[in-house]
This record gives sequence, C-alpha cells and structure tokens, in this order.
Amino acid sequence: MLHVDLDQFIAAVEVLRHPELAGKPVIVGGRGDPTERAVVSTASYEARAFGVGSGMPLRIAARKVPNAVILPVDAETYTAASQEVMATLREQPGAIVHVLGWDEAFLGIDTEDPEAYARRVQQAVLERTRLHCSIGIGDTLVRAKVATGFGKPRGVFTLTAANWLDVMGDRPTIDLWGVGSKISRRLTGHGITTVAELAAADAEILVAEFGPRMGPWYGQLARGEGAREVDDTPWVPRGHSRETTYQQDLTTSADVMAAVRELVDRVLQDVAAEARPVIGVTLKVRYAPFVTKIFTKKITVTADREVVLARAMDLADRIDEDRPIRLLGFRAEMSMPVDARDGHTPTRSGW
Repeated sequence: MLHVDLDQFIAAVEVLRHPELAGKPVIVGGRGDPTERAVVSTASYEARAFGVGSGMPLRIAARKVPNAVILPVDAETYTAASQEVMATLREQPGAIVHVLGWDEAFLGIDTEDPEAYARRVQQAVLERTRLHCSIGIGDTLVRAKVATGFGKPRGVFTLTAANWLDVMGDRPTIDLWGVGSKISRRLTGHGITTVAELAAADAEILVAEFGPRMGPWYGQLARGEGAREVDDTPWVPRGHSRETTYQQDLTTSADVMAAVRELVDRVLQDVAAEARPVIGVTLKVRYAPFVTKIFTKKITVTADREVVLARAMDLADRIDEDRPIRLLGFRAEMSMPVDARDGHTPTRSGW
C-alpha cells in the first residue's frame, strides 16, 4: 500500500500561479485578511519554520511572520488541482485508489519493487501537475500513512512489521495516526507515553479507559496493525455541515435564531441534492472568546425541511443567551445507502 500526500498542497498551488512567491513564507486562510476572524488553512514550509500551522488563528500567524504573504482561500482552484492529481493516480498501472481528501490518497498495488513504483508515481504527478508529493509505503494502511511523514518533503519511506517498532517504538503516542493530545494525556495517566508501551499495554487497562471498541483499537494502532487492502468504494458522505465565524459576536437571541435558520437552509440545499432523508441534527456553538459546545439530537427519518428546522431550533434553545457567540455550525446526518452488491455501507466521519 502507498500513501500519497501532496507537499504543502494549497501553498504549492498558490506558488504555481504566483511564481514570485517561491521561497517566501506564504499563509492561506479566510479572506486573506488577518484583522478578520479566520484560521490558517495551510502554510508554506517557510512559514511553518516560524511555528505557523493549520487551524491557527490568522491574526496570530501574521504576528509570528510579519513579512508573510497572506492569501484568501480559493477552494475552486484547489479542487481543480486535486482532481488532476487524483486522475493521475488512477492512471497508474494496476493501482486501486482511495481518495482521502484534497491532498492525499491511498494506492493499493501489486509490485515486487514498491519504492520504484512510488518514484514513478511522484514523477507522473509532477509532470502532469507540477506538484510534488511524498509517499509512504506500508504493509498496512496505518504503516503507509505514518511512513509518509518520514518521507516529507518529496521523499519515499517504508514502514512494515519488520521495522515498525524500531522506527516508532520510542516515539510519543501522539505521533500515531488517530491519537490526539487528549488521548495522549489519558494514556500518560496510565504510565503509557511511547508507542512501544502502548503496543504492549494490558488490553484490560485500555478497555477500562476507552471502552471495548476503542481500547483494543489503540493497542492495534500502536502495533501498526489494521487493514491490508485499499478499498476503492466511492465515498458517500454521512452528513453535510456548514459553519460560519462571525466578524462581530452574535449577542441577541434574534440574531442567533436568524443565523441558525440561514445555516439550516444552506445545509438542506446540500442534502436535497443527494435525495437522502435526515436522521439527526447537530448544532455547534463557539462562545467568545473560544469555548465550543456541541448539541446533538436524533430525529425520526424525514425529508421535511420544516421538521429539520424545528429540531434545529430546539437545539438553539439550549444556547446560553448571556454569552456572545463567535461561531455557529449546523450538521444534518443522513441515512446511508447500502451498496446493493455486498451490503457494504461506506462512511466517513465529520463533526
């Protein structure tokens, strides 16, 4: 299995159309205005050297790199560039391709020389799109994904059962794909700080802390185990969501309710295009300065806009009226189609 990850994708696309930016710190986010509320979508390696990363408030990024070039997000351009890359990957001999997002995909291949194959993939992507990528090679999806990080930028790296613990064993658990800071802290509470310690951890301890499904999964993750095949089943979204960060805090109930209605309308337009009923709704609220609450409600299967709106308003009633709001988000969960060939229901997570 190969994991292909485009290097600094969004920034690289911007440099392609603005060659004068090559070698400069480039930050992409929001409308390109650091005085507005927005976050960094991506940063060039030159900007990352100053500590700028995805998800960082744009104003903080601008402070870290005063001479950075800050550009607005241009989703249409990035989508077009991504489509060219994925088309190139699908043209590779014998490759089964599973797209993970704009800038990454898994390839399942059958070859005696995976590194040579990976180098050919890199060259094909570069020749067609002028974009560089890094590739991880693994005998499981987990190992291929993790291996990519060791290959960046523009490199190829291999992780298999033979070298997994030699490479990863002494690293902190947060370096694993799927382990964030919260999970890492919980593991530390049990004296588990490294990948090797997690790989050898008592299953009962993990089950007690994380439950019967996630507990064993974290142990498996630390051993680099998991799926050994790339599934090219087309992705079907489990739901659609929209969110807005407001330049001025919402402070009145009327403003909040109007904003929720607007978000619901936008999401239901996306849902209607798929002709699948709604089975659940979620409201995301970020109070000023930066406290986030999530309200969720399962609902009877429905395609009725008024029913969905009413349930969204029920969630909105749970918002604290005395706290200014800087962001609202709404998500509609949809029923999933079952693949008639094998009963498989493809899914992908979202907030």
